[in-house]
Amino acid sequence: MSNKTIILISFIALKFLLQYILISPEYELQRDEYLHLDQANHLAWGYLSVPPFTSWNSYIIQLLGNSVYWIKFFPALFGALTIVVVWKSIEVLNGSLFALVLGATCVLFSVLLRVNTLYQPNSFDILSWTILYFILIKYIKSENPKWLFIGAAMFALAFLNKYNIVFLLFGLIPALLFSEHRKIFLQPKLYLAIVFGLIIITPNLLWQYANGFPVFHHLKVLSETQLVNVDRVGFLKSQILFFIGSIFVLVASWYALLFYTPFSKYKLFLLSILFTLITFLFFRAKDYYAIGIYPIYISFGSVYLGEILKDGWQKYLQPLAIVLPVLSFIPMYQFVFPNRSPSYIVEHAESYKKLGLLRWEDGKDHLMPQDFADMLGWKELAKKVDGVYSSLPNKQKTLLLCDNYGQAGAINYYTRQNIRAVSFNADYIDWFDLTINYENLIRVKEQSDMNLEFEETSPFFHHSILADSISNQHAREYGTLIYSFTKAKIDIRQRIIEEINEKKIKR
Repeated sequence: MSNKTIILISFIALKFLLQYILISPEYELQRDEYLHLDQANHLAWGYLSVPPFTSWNSYIIQLLGNSVYWIKFFPALFGALTIVVVWKSIEVLNGSLFALVLGATCVLFSVLLRVNTLYQPNSFDILSWTILYFILIKYIKSENPKWLFIGAAMFALAFLNKYNIVFLLFGLIPALLFSEHRKIFLQPKLYLAIVFGLIIITPNLLWQYANGFPVFHHLKVLSETQLVNVDRVGFLKSQILFFIGSIFVLVASWYALLFYTPFSKYKLFLLSILFTLITFLFFRAKDYYAIGIYPIYISFGSVYLGEILKDGWQKYLQPLAIVLPVLSFIPMYQFVFPNRSPSYIVEHAESYKKLGLLRWEDGKDHLMPQDFADMLGWKELAKKVDGVYSSLPNKQKTLLLCDNYGQAGAINYYTRQNIRAVSFNADYIDWFDLTINYENLIRVKEQSDMNLEFEETSPFFHHSILADSISNQHAREYGTLIYSFTKAKIDIRQRIIEEINEKKIKR
């Protein structure tokens, strides 16, 4: 085994180690993770929330036991593979051993450590961007059309993971048109590759068509409720912070793409990042949507720095270049990861606020970072719902209706009872069991006017009580109420069907 291989394996091992120790056991899974895990129980070619790739991954996790270890394994794996692709890109660009170590260090000690703590489509999305740029480098260097088909297959898989990959094309296509590589559009095999990619994603497109293209409704809601709060200046600031410890490597890559002769054939990458960022800014995209852009530029920058720091006194700067990304990890460790207790964060709120970490998607500051607050209170919710369920008569005829997908997913993950929670929110609207003649209702409702729920629902049942609530004040679900309604006076199924139809019409 060569020294290079040993070093790469060491980076991969360190990556996995860090991902597992950066989360305090006080925190549970994040609300999105519960939804993605529940998709394994409802495999399909599409979902309201995400394309189908994540559900396939969740099914594998389920086969492996559905433990937290395996849930955290896959985002860590995708992050490790991103390091591998950057390493291989540096090798293709004829980088030195120093360049390889620098590139791997920059990717390891970056925002990817934070992204890879959560089981979400984002980790594979970043990996997909990096692989596609790597494939482009291979094609430019060899002009072998096989890379067009490999690229089409990879793009299709990325599309089936997260539609965000389309933004890569918004940057890459005009960049190609303005470069010497525009001749690629005269390559007949390019269009065969496109057809090949379309065949792979066709089942998902058919699913979208059959369901009225809910992705457009999802984007509309996202734009109206979240993206409207995106500050474009804040978006650009975040781009700097994502790879703050390796910003000098990124700057070196852009300089090298302009002036370093061995990179002359890769100048289109400069235009590509420019067009992509402009597109993100135009659509007021969330800042983390753009993270996948940067790893490939770390490859270019590392190779260039490896060249200019190899001789004379400059070679003594090599250790400093490697240490800088590591030093940047220290403040990241202090604030970015859920490794501090909720009480500690509240006591040091001012430090978190200065970094903008207390601002949620609603544009307001709260007690906890949103992702951290989304990792609390779920076990409490499931335990209390289990207690309510155990006390019901004819419990097998109970509908457990939640306000949001986080509540439903968490209950389904933690519950010890033979019951499946549903919601009119997100994918759960398609997962109601309408074969049961329900007699009871457990209603999990976000903090609201308690009397209003009784006024709306009690008339349809003989008995109704407020059974419990979430008491963890640091949780986003703090104050969530658990109602119990028993002995229905009407056929609940009909009301459910009416509500589902109304929601689907709106979408």
